[in-house]
Amino acid sequence: MRKTAYALAALAGAAMLVTPMVASASTSSASATSASATQILSFRGMNLTIPSSWGVYRDGDRVKVITGACGKPSAGYFTPKCDAFWLFGPKVIKYGHEGFSAYTPERPFYPASDVQRCPFNGKHGQVLGKATVAGLRQVGPGHKAHYRSWFGRCVKYGNGEQTATFDQREWFLPKSKILVVDVWNTPGLAGTLKRATWS
Repeated sequence: MRKTAYALAALAGAAMLVTPMVASASTSSASATSASATQILSFRGMNLTIPSSWGVYRDGDRVKVITGACGKPSAGYFTPKCDAFWLFGPKVIKYGHEGFSAYTPERPFYPASDVQRCPFNGKHGQVLGKATVAGLRQVGPGHKAHYRSWFGRCVKYGNGEQTATFDQREWFLPKSKILVVDVWNTPGLAGTLKRATWS
């Protein structure tokens, strides 16, 4: 079973404190109160137009975007039962592989050294396998990301019985030093990244 760390220990210590990020809203006055209202999320020059209902939490070189139910919005990476995706910058990427070596798209983002919890059920562990999809993806004009989708399994700690599966999707922009990680198959995220703008 793959080993992984419980938190980004080299970067965040034992607990991660996050504060809500103020994102600039991008809505017309007619639709300001509608469910289709949007906001602009900016990170390292990349600007994403996301629903205003999504919660955005920034902690230095990390941004957590909560897209649905989340038991612990301020908790760190690997926290189960939190519909969210992450944006990471160079400080996190530097320690993004198992054992805290530097991230590259050849291996999944797994900044840990022990077995981590399943995204859906904290009583089970997770195992990441091979990439099922690999290639380049457009992230706004003039920017291409190394894209990978890694096959993940949730397994019981005692006997390794599989209880669920998931895909860990990653978009890595080496020049911009941005990594986007999503284990919840967030609807519309691929299109949102494709329509990104840059400043």
